[in-house]
Amino acid sequence: MSHSDILVRTELVAVLVAVNQGQPRVLTTSEGRCLPAGPLENTHHSLQMGLRAWVETQTHHPIGYVEQLYTFADRSRFSAAGERIISVSYLGLTREGDTPKDAGVSWQDWYRYFPWEDWRQGEPALIQDYILPKLQAWASADVAVKAERWQRVCYAFGFDGAAWNEDMVLQRYELLFEAKLIPEAQRDSSDEHPGDEGKLGLPMRYDHRRILATGAARLRAKIKYRPVVFELMPPEFSLLQLQQAVEALAGRGLHKQNFRRLMEQQNLVEEAGGIVSSGAGRPAKLFRFKGDVVLERAIAGTKLPLARQAR
Repeated sequence: MSHSDILVRTELVAVLVAVNQGQPRVLTTSEGRCLPAGPLENTHHSLQMGLRAWVETQTHHPIGYVEQLYTFADRSRFSAAGERIISVSYLGLTREGDTPKDAGVSWQDWYRYFPWEDWRQGEPALIQDYILPKLQAWASADVAVKAERWQRVCYAFGFDGAAWNEDMVLQRYELLFEAKLIPEAQRDSSDEHPGDEGKLGLPMRYDHRRILATGAARLRAKIKYRPVVFELMPPEFSLLQLQQAVEALAGRGLHKQNFRRLMEQQNLVEEAGGIVSSGAGRPAKLFRFKGDVVLERAIAGTKLPLARQAR
């Protein structure tokens, strides 16, 4: 077969995110090993319509807001049958619902796949205890590129005085992949049985964890300048619930007073008139997003009041 005879198959992949009880969640198939996905077919009127059809067929979960995420077309992406696979991925925001029983469909905590990304309680011990020495050894293994490798490691993971940037989810995952520290780097992409969950999270089939990392990075960056988090919230919520949802996605703590001041300054929410019991403390007021926010508003330049994490 010549290069011109290679068949190309287009796959549609969904990164569907929810926040449930302060935890970021992602909808998966194959017992947490895959994202909802399927090939583009002639009956699909568009890429997005095809994606919606596959998600609803596989998971029975309707999806609302979606945006195209990225097209993965690396030269190495071939199926066992010799087809070149082009994956068009989408990011969707929703609320967690029931999943089909005995179908391998489940909602998973996305930090199960990226345990080094959750800084809400400070720097994960995993980074200093395991990731740092492993990446130091990898960087030093080739003298010719040692300096360049270590510079990339420091920039991605915030070592040697560099700041941790929560948006760099994909860069960190790809560094760990390049250093062969995760199972996906040590198997063929067509392997149907990735290894068990280890120190560096649950592996996924094909390059679905890479696609998930791309979605997480996009969403972390997006919540800083657009009020997309409303897609993840119930119609009414307390400010604490809203803050916890943002913290869950960002993987970082937020200054409570700064966060509330930001909500007031940006005029994003309004009181809904009710209250909710939050346990031992006094009941909290319920809020809702204003109609113009839900319909169209983009807040350019808004920055989350992230708490700086000291090492």
